[in-house]
Amino acid sequence: MPTGPALLTDRYELTMVAAALADGTADRDCVFEVFARRLPHGRRYGVVAGTGRLLEALPHVRFGDDELATLREQGLDDAGLLDWLADFRFGGDVCGYAEGELFFPGSPVLTVRAPFAEGVLLETLVLSVLNHDSAIASAAARMVAAACERPCIEMGSRRTHEQAAVAAARAAHLVGFVSTSNLEAGRRYGVPTTGTSAHAFTLLHDDEKAAFAAQVEALGVGTTLLVDTYDVVQGIRNAVEVAGPQLGAIRLDSGDLPTLATAARRQLDELGATATRVIVTSDLDEFAISGLMAAPVDGYGVGTSLVTGSGAPTAGMVYKLVERDGVPVAKRSEGKNSTGGRKTALRRHDADGTATAEVVSSGPVEPRAGDRPLVVDLVRGGEVVAPVSPAEALAAAAAHHRRVREALPAEAWALSRGEPVLETVTA
Repeated sequence: MPTGPALLTDRYELTMVAAALADGTADRDCVFEVFARRLPHGRRYGVVAGTGRLLEALPHVRFGDDELATLREQGLDDAGLLDWLADFRFGGDVCGYAEGELFFPGSPVLTVRAPFAEGVLLETLVLSVLNHDSAIASAAARMVAAACERPCIEMGSRRTHEQAAVAAARAAHLVGFVSTSNLEAGRRYGVPTTGTSAHAFTLLHDDEKAAFAAQVEALGVGTTLLVDTYDVVQGIRNAVEVAGPQLGAIRLDSGDLPTLATAARRQLDELGATATRVIVTSDLDEFAISGLMAAPVDGYGVGTSLVTGSGAPTAGMVYKLVERDGVPVAKRSEGKNSTGGRKTALRRHDADGTATAEVVSSGPVEPRAGDRPLVVDLVRGGEVVAPVSPAEALAAAAAHHRRVREALPAEAWALSRGEPVLETVTA
């Protein structure tokens, strides 16, 4: 396995560097820009996530002996390239939207200014991190909105790549998921972890009551008992009999969840367990969560749909060269065009503080009352501007997201397909 992120890239980044070193263009001052041409079909906003992970990785993009040996084994044996890579350390500048910020089509989410060779070398890593994490955060934000203050738990580790699971748990927590089942996300980022038992634990025992008794003995009466292994009605009866009316919660993981949750609430109340919560899982997404709003549900566990972006597994961001030696450059391909020049951006608001537009410009913009600049410095001269721990970075991003989403107009929360809730205005 690679010792760092240097090899988490595409081969053509290195062949471009080799060619640019050979013809003398590698040191040209360049500006690269990350943006999405459009949001996933029907989505009304996106959430920037992954910036903190990218800043963690950046100092470790180095080519040591192991990485260079790997390149030679794969036929990348250009001496000039390998010598340059051996000394590589990113020394450019990075600015962009604060993590947790909202983005729209054309938003300059991240800008990298560096010599061409340094900037192009980061392309794949930047897009890999931002496209994945922003897709997860954008989907998770819709789920949090659909839950209307009821807590959501991330539990999708077994449905994705083991490292993607950690990143997904982080992105979900950023936008409001209260906890995760993933222990590494807890260790690395301070995300609260939770979990009790699966059906296997019930099946292990001779009967359901024995399984419940063992779990309560180990975890206390505040635990959550999974009551649908056999028969839900009997499962609830067994759970309350074992744990008493102080039982923390029951979990429903199958069947007609609205009907089962309603019946479960009624039965719990009749048994005196009026404070016992009802938690539901089972292939939930934002639409299923919304459909459960009338049911007496106290929390949601979400897995597969969350870690796959709920139908949009990538944010569709691209990394394009927009300026070379101070001269704007642009791609003109049909359907994949770009706009030349380094951009700045601000969020426009009305007198009530509600966001009304995303203003993007290649030049200075005369600010109006209520305008909020969106681009902040992240890296200067290769050094992170405000280094913090991974947990602190996540906490700051989560706090920023809570602030900015409050300014969205009400139609942003609709789950029906629609256009981006803010128009991107080119100034």
